[in-house]
Amino acid sequence: MTGTASTAAPTLTPQIVGQAEKAHKPLLDRILARTGTTMNQWVALRLTAVSGGAAGRDQLITSITGALQTDDAAVLTAISELTTAGLLKDLPGEGSRLGFTGAGQALYQQINSAVGEVVARAYADIPAGDLAIAARVLTLITIRLNAEQA
Repeated sequence: MTGTASTAAPTLTPQIVGQAEKAHKPLLDRILARTGTTMNQWVALRLTAVSGGAAGRDQLITSITGALQTDDAAVLTAISELTTAGLLKDLPGEGSRLGFTGAGQALYQQINSAVGEVVARAYADIPAGDLAIAARVLTLITIRLNAEQA
């Protein structure tokens, strides 16, 4: 082979997927460290937000456990830490639902905004169609691998 680069499209491999995840993680860790938020707490805040700012406790636990591939104890600890810190609260009259406090909503927005800025820079100039295809493919791979574990 001469000194020219190959023009063949790369093949998607577990290594490429892992490298992409590993490239994202230190940036997220740095953002979380500035706020004193753990990964488990961030995922709890994020999943509360995508549930409209409130979620059933059991559903939230199941969602976080699945997202982090961890056990209930770690998730319960994160939820307890968030409620003790006044970031999530039990919603009165709504059974076992948890929701944001004002401080929790503000923290979520602060972290989400910082993450959004980093992602926007990293994904800049990648065609929207390519990002959509990548999202569909990675989602399908995740579903299939999770089914293998079940």
